[in-house]
Amino acid sequence: MAEPRSDEQTTSKNDEAKQSAPKYMTVTLRDPDTSTVVDAILELDEDATKHPRLAKITKSLGDKADSVSNEVCETYVVLSVGSGHQTAAIFYDECVSPLLAAVYPTHQRDFHVHITTSATSVLELTNSVFFPKANAGERLRIIILSGDGGVIDLVNGLSAHPTSPSYVAPQVVLLPLGTANALYHSVNAGKANDWGLNALSSSQSQPLPIFTATFSPGARLLVDEARSEEELSIEPSSGLPTLHGAVVCSWGMHASLVADSDTAEYRKFGVERFKMAAKEALYPADGSAPHAYKAKVSVLKGDEWTALNKNEHMYTLATMVSNLEQPFCISPHSKSLDGSMYLVHFGPTSGDEAMRLMTLAYQGGKHVEEPAIDYRAIDGLRIEFEGREEEGRWRRICVDGKIVRVEKDGWVELRKDPRRVLDIVTV
Repeated sequence: MAEPRSDEQTTSKNDEAKQSAPKYMTVTLRDPDTSTVVDAILELDEDATKHPRLAKITKSLGDKADSVSNEVCETYVVLSVGSGHQTAAIFYDECVSPLLAAVYPTHQRDFHVHITTSATSVLELTNSVFFPKANAGERLRIIILSGDGGVIDLVNGLSAHPTSPSYVAPQVVLLPLGTANALYHSVNAGKANDWGLNALSSSQSQPLPIFTATFSPGARLLVDEARSEEELSIEPSSGLPTLHGAVVCSWGMHASLVADSDTAEYRKFGVERFKMAAKEALYPADGSAPHAYKAKVSVLKGDEWTALNKNEHMYTLATMVSNLEQPFCISPHSKSLDGSMYLVHFGPTSGDEAMRLMTLAYQGGKHVEEPAIDYRAIDGLRIEFEGREEEGRWRRICVDGKIVRVEKDGWVELRKDPRRVLDIVTV
């Protein structure tokens, strides 16, 4: 005979069943050539950082009055197989490709699929294919399965050349297969995460605001887990090393933890790698206080530079997005693709206090309400080291995940860039 169960036991079993039951979401797309509606039912993974699985595709005849004209232009699909959990190819084969075949039945076979083979693949493809076509006036649509790094390689490749009057900014569909996916989560802040699939048939897009970071001569890009260094691209007009970005430029704790966690060992832990690196930086093994970063920091507003009245710093960050991860709201006043830039800064403090301040960012950006945080709209940022930091690790600058080390007396200057180099497809 079965043992009688109390109401609490029954409730507990029901709760367990609910928790173990698969969760689904439906994404609705439209065939641009017809009024056909494509519904994709996705089975969500219990781990929200892992991509969903395609459970079912259904088609139905929609209302022609609701259809939106979306002429299919030359389309490229870029799979960054080294990004995030390294599942871009799996997600494409099992989910994205069947969806594209359903939405674009007469065009999908003509889409160009490129799989990255190295860290420079996207940049090389941009230089050899995307820029020449865009500069000749061809309309391109690029579906990119990657993290922020793939988009930033597109930005740098497209920004590296003078453009003709015929230049047409490529449209980019973001499918977030990286670790943090700051740009995607900022563009889609407040919306359910559909992994960018709703944008596959969207006809809407907005220009991507970008910035330019100019470095002093001698600055080097750190690669291969900082075991090697490379020269940066030289801006022809200034003759100085340059990087372009769209997400963040930082120095201090943020740049250090991004740099220190960018290893194969750390990347196994996904987005948790940033928290792990932060704890090591904030609580040094020898029991000392966290490093006080030394430099002259100035901010630009309009045409006027103003130096901060501090010579030591812990967190210095300029951003054009709201979220650095989906739950990590670094700049709550930033709106999607609005072109604003905000400074987030605080000075030297204890590991506990720094951790407390940054934890507040996971609560909708409440850290900016703290007196210790300098949070303001800016147009540029300049950091001058003036020989104050002997060790190179304290002179590392992060530009959208790329790490640049400058010389002892070096500097970096960041400004908004008015150019329109690519558009982001929105829903």
